[in-house]
Amino acid sequence: MIILKTIEELRIMRESAQLVSKTLGMLAKEIKPGVTTLYLDKLAHDYIRDHGGYPGFLGMYGFPNSLCISPNEEVVHGIPNEKPLKEGDILSVDCGVYMNGYYGDHAYSFEVGEVAPETKKLLKITKESLYKGIEQCVRGKRVGDISFAIQNYCEKEGYGVVRELVGHGVGKNMHEDPQVPNYGRKGSGKVLKDGIVLAIEPMINLGTEKVKFHNDGWTVTTLDNKPSAHFEHDVTIINGKPVLLSTFKYIYEALGIKSNEEDPFTMDF
Repeated sequence: MIILKTIEELRIMRESAQLVSKTLGMLAKEIKPGVTTLYLDKLAHDYIRDHGGYPGFLGMYGFPNSLCISPNEEVVHGIPNEKPLKEGDILSVDCGVYMNGYYGDHAYSFEVGEVAPETKKLLKITKESLYKGIEQCVRGKRVGDISFAIQNYCEKEGYGVVRELVGHGVGKNMHEDPQVPNYGRKGSGKVLKDGIVLAIEPMINLGTEKVKFHNDGWTVTTLDNKPSAHFEHDVTIINGKPVLLSTFKYIYEALGIKSNEEDPFTMDF
């Protein structure tokens, strides 16, 4: 069952999502060669706690850390460790916050130093596909319209669209209905209504769409060990149109990136 949120609930959820956004912005300055993902995890844990939240992933389904950190060929759900990052790595950082009874959950794939051109393009197209999906978050459309937009945009570039992992609704629980695949048919799936909140998260591979699930119960890698990118936003619908609860602006401020990509999806409410 899809749980639609009131404007008051959406305001609370925006606070949770924005704390995730600020956490990712804080981490953006720290991601560089030589840093360990366990160090980043500790920074995020302390930052979230210091700002009145609780790390949403910590202990969820038994997950041992506060961040899912997935370098290079790791798609999602990577466990932080002591292995230092290297020049040319990419790093998906997926963060969750639980605050005032509601979750925020979104992700960004960072470049570590100078990244190979084909990998840089993968990041660019994956992030653009996220916004292609968000554009479809319109009252009266369906989940399949989001899914198709992401799949079509990425497969045109020859990339693999992961099938086994999907986006989802979010609210008082981290994972709510509906599931939001990154592939699908236009006009299929649940109808989108005002007050729905979706965590849309394309997971796109440089090579095959096939993935491998590891014995630790968490780590997922590409089957061909080529890089994978992952971007995620929390999105709602207000007055029939898509509105972002999360933002990448804190990341962009930290990295000196100018962008107006979020402007069409920003609203005061």
